[in-house]
Amino acid sequence: MMQMTAKQSIFVSVGTHPQQFNRLLEKIDDLIADKTLAGDVFAQTGASTYRPKHFSHVAYMELAEFEQRIANADLVISHGGEGNIGLALKHRKKCIAIPRLARFGEHTNDHQTELVKAAADADKIVAVWAEKDLAKAIKSVKSFKPDFSTGNERIIGLLESFVKMLK
Repeated sequence: MMQMTAKQSIFVSVGTHPQQFNRLLEKIDDLIADKTLAGDVFAQTGASTYRPKHFSHVAYMELAEFEQRIANADLVISHGGEGNIGLALKHRKKCIAIPRLARFGEHTNDHQTELVKAAADADKIVAVWAEKDLAKAIKSVKSFKPDFSTGNERIIGLLESFVKMLK
């Protein structure tokens, strides 16, 4: 498995939705414990009830600090929210996204799967469909080259259109 260097900065975000995303945080903790994921890991945990054991975290932060965390990160691991994906792309960061799912009580529906699929199909992010596949994604992200050539405006426009469709 890929060993990330201790100097690598990894920002994990579950967003601000009022439901938990414990599944992602627990898996990150497991991957740090088994040395699959190493480096400076920091998470925004939102409404999650799981408290990470192996990395620093806060529930919420101001938008400016949040964006600075993304800007300073080498890798963003995120829920499938349009804001997080859009900011990762804006700052030209590699991003692994895993959608929140209704069946796990993480969201009211599964709309994040559509957004993650669209962004992954456009080679903007690495998609993870189940937490058991996160280790493989971390290994593959090292050689992943996000397609920024079409410009952030296009993908941000896609994300904004997607959000409007949902309302």
